[in-house]
Amino acid sequence: MPGMTGLGVFTITPSDPDPAAVPGLAEFYHQHGFVLLRGLLPAALVDSIEQECAAAQRAVLAGTVPERHGSTQYLDARHAEGRPGSSAEAYVNYVEHVEELSPAVRTAQTDPALVEVLRRLLGGDVWSIPGSGSGVVYQDARPGRESGYTRIGWHSDWQAMPSLDVWPGAAFTIHVDATSPANGFLRVVPGSHRWATPAPYRNVNNVAVPADARPTGGYGDAEPPGPMPLGFEKIPGEIAVYAERGDVLLHDAYLWHSAARATADDTTRRHVRSGYYAGDRASYREQFIKNAAR
Repeated sequence: MPGMTGLGVFTITPSDPDPAAVPGLAEFYHQHGFVLLRGLLPAALVDSIEQECAAAQRAVLAGTVPERHGSTQYLDARHAEGRPGSSAEAYVNYVEHVEELSPAVRTAQTDPALVEVLRRLLGGDVWSIPGSGSGVVYQDARPGRESGYTRIGWHSDWQAMPSLDVWPGAAFTIHVDATSPANGFLRVVPGSHRWATPAPYRNVNNVAVPADARPTGGYGDAEPPGPMPLGFEKIPGEIAVYAERGDVLLHDAYLWHSAARATADDTTRRHVRSGYYAGDRASYREQFIKNAAR
């Protein structure tokens, strides 16, 4: 029977006429800020996602696809070339707009059951941002010394666009690999999406916070019990969220989360991620046009 099978883990039957009505799913999400959907994507589709994303990753490295698919936002270009004196094979950690290179990713991103769950959780029609921003991102978060990515510090996703009225929103992550302490995992602070989290006074990457940023983001007026760390410090009440291959993680854009570094350098943690929004789509279009004109 569909329902919660672990902390925040809900079994979804794709043929269910109302996948968003799984008992307890919406209640858990609204209380804690995340859910894991298990069984939503067929195993064959996950296999195709893995194969097509690996091919896209090789194409980025070989330069046979447009430059927009190679990440310049997150990584220093040196990491695509390996490090001096290293025998490790070069690779890239990110492929942006991977939905344009992988039909399987596009199929999963637009899965009717996934979209319906998001619509119900966010309380209205939902939309994504195709063709702009980073699109859907394939992330190969291998932790070895040759990697340009190891982990990401505490943040909430709304902080990436604090001036816009696109919120509420939720991120989805399709796990190609199961997660564990060995290959890394997500850390979350359950319920933090209901705090009035201040816009960061400074960004860990030294990105300027817009002058017109909303002062806070969240579903409530309560102040957080403490400031959000810029790095990876322990936060009281945080938990680890472990996923199995094929799981789809949904987490709220206001939820505090970070990624823990793997403990084994010979592991991989691959996933596909992007987001959906239920706010004002026009505000994003206006901002995108303004940025493109600069």
